[in-house]
Amino acid sequence: MNSRFHYTLEGDGNQLLVCLHGFGESAMHFRPLIQELGHQFTIIAIDMPLHGKTEWQEKRGLEKNDLAAVIQELMTQYKFTRFSLLGYSMGGRLALCTVEKMAEKLDNLMMVAGDGLRNNPWHMFVTQTSIGNRIFKYNTYHPQFFFSLIKVWRKLGLLNESIYKFVLHRMDQPEKRKQVYEVWTILRHMMPNKKLCKQLLSRYNVNTLLIFGKYDRVIPPELGKRFVDGSFPCKTLILDKGHQLISTQLGLVIKSNL
Repeated sequence: MNSRFHYTLEGDGNQLLVCLHGFGESAMHFRPLIQELGHQFTIIAIDMPLHGKTEWQEKRGLEKNDLAAVIQELMTQYKFTRFSLLGYSMGGRLALCTVEKMAEKLDNLMMVAGDGLRNNPWHMFVTQTSIGNRIFKYNTYHPQFFFSLIKVWRKLGLLNESIYKFVLHRMDQPEKRKQVYEVWTILRHMMPNKKLCKQLLSRYNVNTLLIFGKYDRVIPPELGKRFVDGSFPCKTLILDKGHQLISTQLGLVIKSNL
């Protein structure tokens, strides 16, 4: 790759924790975790393409092997042979993709309001089909029909208020719509094979911690129920919060449950 991935390095623990952030965020989003986890872990948080200070130079999308190679390079640089992984929101989907490639080196997997536990039909349509991607691109620059459509869905009860506000927040300005289109398109191959992930988590006995917000309507706790089938070591926690879960308190919750 010609791209340059930016990352932050915090903490002084003798275990490595790699953190993958959510959409529109950056590695800096994980700083509240340092207080509680920084003595147990050396914490590396990576800026994803089109986020933070990462310089994405490829004319193709990010592949699962690309992310695995970046993590392996960081492990080698800082002399770690094993690591733990934390994915928040969009980063949860990327974390599951990493499981596919690096499960044998993984001690703990933490999914915090993690995407990727269930396929979103709209996301699949606009990222995995050529016609869907063309419609998505057209909507990016001509959003009037899309906004009319989601208002109708809201009135019909097909779209809850939280999702409606979330979509408007992400799509209400041209630069925001452009970022959504470009990020989703670049990450179109980062779709985890959930069955394979569960098999690998079982085979390598990876301790898995799923954390959800009770009032999260973007990634509701119900999404974890089908994924957690007893085939691999997993604990599920539901906090009295919404989607925004990264905090000092979360660090304490993770430390208490690993």
